[in-house]
Amino acid sequence: MEKVRVALLDMYDGTPNQGMRCLRDILDTYNDRIAYDEFDVRQKHKVPDLSYEIYLCSGGPGNPLEGDGVWEVGFCNLIDTAWEHNLRCPDPAQKKYFFFICHSFQIACDHFKLGEIAPRRSTSFGVLPVHKTPAGMGDPLLLGLNDPFYAVDSRDWQLIQPNLDIFEEHGAAILSLEKIRTHVEYERAIMAVRFSEEFVGTQFHPEADPEGMKEHFLLKENRKKVVKNFSKRKYKDMMEHLEDPDKIALTHNTIIPHFMDTSLAKLRVPNPVSQLQ
Repeated sequence: MEKVRVALLDMYDGTPNQGMRCLRDILDTYNDRIAYDEFDVRQKHKVPDLSYEIYLCSGGPGNPLEGDGVWEVGFCNLIDTAWEHNLRCPDPAQKKYFFFICHSFQIACDHFKLGEIAPRRSTSFGVLPVHKTPAGMGDPLLLGLNDPFYAVDSRDWQLIQPNLDIFEEHGAAILSLEKIRTHVEYERAIMAVRFSEEFVGTQFHPEADPEGMKEHFLLKENRKKVVKNFSKRKYKDMMEHLEDPDKIALTHNTIIPHFMDTSLAKLRVPNPVSQLQ
């Protein structure tokens, strides 16, 4: 069986991170059905062509509204080309499937003009609850997750003020919102969007696993950031969340695997494991 080609887009601009390692680990569980190539989009201006079937776009640092005039043009051109391809192609087995995470999610939302990408008043950083919307309750991406579910959040920017006319025009849907904060009047950020049947993305980091996040948050600078933005108690609770199999581990084992499984099913790639059962 010919393997599905997957493009893994590195948007970290050379910044040390756990995200790429987590994404590789997830993709490695599909190595009987896929073959993937990595593209250093921001640092080396490497953007894949349309010969791949599945595209995983990572998070990354910095202002999502700024680029260097080269890589973001290539990245948005890829999005447009794949979107137009899908509009012209009625067969799901011939379409292109995209998943956007955090930085790339913000870029995609701004590119499609789904709402306002705005800086936060303070960094959102830690393990935080995410609430499903009615659309998210029935979306296959989030099936099996609690409401709220827990995810790793790390962002200075956010999608707010959704343009509902554009959402309706694209057939897009808001799947989840950030935690409810009754003590402040700020608008809740949009945390996940279904752009189309083939395009989906999250503001949070569904690829994060407990082991990597524990290592990440044990670093002195990251511990200080959580304590400064929240409290020592919140840091302790967050570290306990990393040990809970119904929180970060469940999100890690659910969202991107659901995206991969549904994409491969639409591409009509059989699951060897299910065939043996």
